[in-house]
Amino acid sequence: MSGAPRAETSAGGGRTVVGLGTVLKEWGRIGCLGFGGPPAHIALLRKLCVEDRQWLDPQEFEDAIAACNLLPGPASTQLAIFCAWRVRGRAGALVGGAAFIVPGLVVILALAVLFLRGDPPTWVRAAGAGAGAGVAAVAVQAGVSLIPAGWRRAPQQSSRRRWVLYLALGTIAAATIGPWLVLLLVALGIAEGVAQRVPAPRRPAAGLPVFAAAGIAGGVLPAVAWVAIKVGALSYGGGFVIIPLMRADAVDHYHWMTGAQFLNAVALGQITPGPVVQTVAVVGYAAAGIAGGLLASAVAFSPSFAFILFGAHRFDRLRGNRTVRAFLDGAGPAAIGAILGSAIPLALALTQLWQFAVLAGAAVLLLALRRGPVLTLLTAAAAGVVIVLAGGPLPH
Repeated sequence: MSGAPRAETSAGGGRTVVGLGTVLKEWGRIGCLGFGGPPAHIALLRKLCVEDRQWLDPQEFEDAIAACNLLPGPASTQLAIFCAWRVRGRAGALVGGAAFIVPGLVVILALAVLFLRGDPPTWVRAAGAGAGAGVAAVAVQAGVSLIPAGWRRAPQQSSRRRWVLYLALGTIAAATIGPWLVLLLVALGIAEGVAQRVPAPRRPAAGLPVFAAAGIAGGVLPAVAWVAIKVGALSYGGGFVIIPLMRADAVDHYHWMTGAQFLNAVALGQITPGPVVQTVAVVGYAAAGIAGGLLASAVAFSPSFAFILFGAHRFDRLRGNRTVRAFLDGAGPAAIGAILGSAIPLALALTQLWQFAVLAGAAVLLLALRRGPVLTLLTAAAAGVVIVLAGGPLPH
């Protein structure tokens, strides 16, 4: 298939169709350059699809962003898959989604081998300890950045009071109940539907029995798949909302990682291209090596592909569905609170005094000086190397 775009009109009504080679090249380029999380991904996709190639009009792109934000899972990944679906159908969605995800997956697994192998060099451990120390500040910054848009979506005084309550409950839950956080998100989504007097859906979610059954099977790989499906299908409001859930499973329940190693995993998810959800690949690697990392990534991203492949043509109906919007009005602020609350166990996982100093410096860079998470964590990693080489203790 030629790399040049092939402008055509589909029988279904006028959408632009391009070659799979073009999709592979352009989405792969974004996958390699997508440092900085969802804002960077959205900007790169907008430049490609709206400004440079004009495959989508601006309103359609904005609508796609809104629809993807209504879905659980990594919204920027779903947007990348949607844009590829829009220009080349289901084949394009599969090729474009894989091209967007795989570069970051390769990088993060290579770094996982370096950071999590049996006896890494001192400078590697020091860099991980420094970067891990800054992760709690990144979580706070991620949550704070979502508050204004969420607050604007609750215009009435009564709904804003509930919004604050949901935010507080999400914060407390992330800091205390870990793996049960998702039940709170679902409960608050239902509660908001009741508060708005939205009729309950006629059928229960068909996927829940499947999720429940997946957690019953024994063995390491089924356990990795169970953790990954929760990450991919039950995360609302951005990648950091699943950090408490992942930590509870990887560190406390299955003991695949230490608290310090989990901090390293989250830091790696921030400084590599692609979505924060790639952190689950490091968890999978810690549990079962490269096979576990690949399985975790494949399972975590499969709901995003499924949502687009089988539901993209219903996006307009999704956005106008009162039940969906009411659910997100409740689960959304709780998810933001969970992102903020995730900073508490992340900070408590630090073991050395100098790490708290690095955390404070990272907070200043992110919240006061408004530097990005990639620069902040690289600076924290460098600080860790300098401190340890100067005689500072390494975390246990």
